[in-house]
Parts: sequence; structure tokens; C-alpha cells
Amino acid sequence: MIPDSRTRRRIAARFRRPGDRIYIHGKLATDPVYAATALAIKGRCLPLLDIGCGLGLLGHYLHACHALDGYLGLDHDGRKIAMGRDAAERAGLGDEIALREADAATPQPLRGHVAMLDVLHYLPRDRQSELLAFAVDHLADDGVLILRNVIRDGSWRYRATVWEEKFIKAVGWIPGGAQYFPTEDDIRGVLEPRGIRVDFKPLFGRTPYNSWLMTASRQALP
Repeated sequence: MIPDSRTRRRIAARFRRPGDRIYIHGKLATDPVYAATALAIKGRCLPLLDIGCGLGLLGHYLHACHALDGYLGLDHDGRKIAMGRDAAERAGLGDEIALREADAATPQPLRGHVAMLDVLHYLPRDRQSELLAFAVDHLADDGVLILRNVIRDGSWRYRATVWEEKFIKAVGWIPGGAQYFPTEDDIRGVLEPRGIRVDFKPLFGRTPYNSWLMTASRQALP
């Protein structure tokens, strides 16, 4: 079940600040990555580790889809983690949606699905390889690794994304800004030697940005 507008409003209402509620409802309504993730793990009900989870919106969305057997989100931003925990508690989902302030590569006692949405390019190239290997370590035999990231390919969408990231850095929205945009081969070069099958699909949505969805698994995906 893909959440409808009423469900999206209910998720947004779990957050205290009116501005956050407007942003969250719009984000859930317009960003295609949530529905794409739900589709990628359909029929494989496992816990999910969300690396760089922010407010934990993916957990709320997938819970509404009845797609998970538990959710753990990690993020280094303590403010976002506190807001996300508060929202989960207000919804009575404190046991189902767990959020922890932690470094992205802190080992966790969880094997299932793993998600990393818009995370890799904020790390240096060598740390990207480490984080991908960390994700594989937490992947169940029938789990799915879901990545959404900008891919370095020289296209006009890629160039537009680079300019957008420069603006984000200039205004201080994400301190440090983008470090390295990986190529498709960069990602395959880490995952495929570990026996992980990788599928790349464009996930541009209604934006000019070069976002791609990568689903990966030890088993063949539908």
C-alpha cells in the first residue's frame, strides 16, 4: 500500500513545528525515492538500517506501507534525531522506529535491508568505499541495498547538480558540501566483488538533478 494524501498528512502531523509539517508533507508527496524504496523491498519483510536517516521519514513511510519488520536510522545530526524520536513517540511508534545519533559506519546488531539516500557524495572517495562495504556487512542474504545518489557522468543534469551543491554549501545548509560524486563504476567496483548484484535506474522525478536509484542484492531482484 502506497500512502495516500491523508496518510502523508498524518505522518507530517507527528512533527511539532508547522513549517516542518509543510515541508514533510511536500517531501513525501513529491520525492519519488520513498515509493521506489517500498517497491524495491516489496515481499521481503525484514528490518531496515537507514544510514544518514535525517528525521527518519523513510521509516514512517515504510511503516505506513506495512513493509518492514523494524527500522533503525543513524545520523550524526543530533537535532534531527531528537526531532525524529519525538515524532515517533508522539505516533506511538517508539518501538518500531528507532533513531540513533551515531557515525554512519558504527556497527549495528541488525541484518536486513540497508538504505543510503543522498549520502555518498558528502564523503571523500575512500570513505565511500568503506561505507558501501559497511552496508554490505549489514545486508541479509535476501535483503536489498537501496542507494539514491548523484552519479558523475558529464551530463547536463550532472552539471546542474554540481551547481546546486555549490549553492547548498555557500548558504551553509550542509557544512562541507559535496566531496566526491561517484561514477557507476566506482559503486560497482565495491559491490560486485562482494557478490552483490547491482541495478541502476534514473530517478530524476520532476527535478533537473542527476539522481539515480541503485538497488542491490545477493539474490536476483524481481
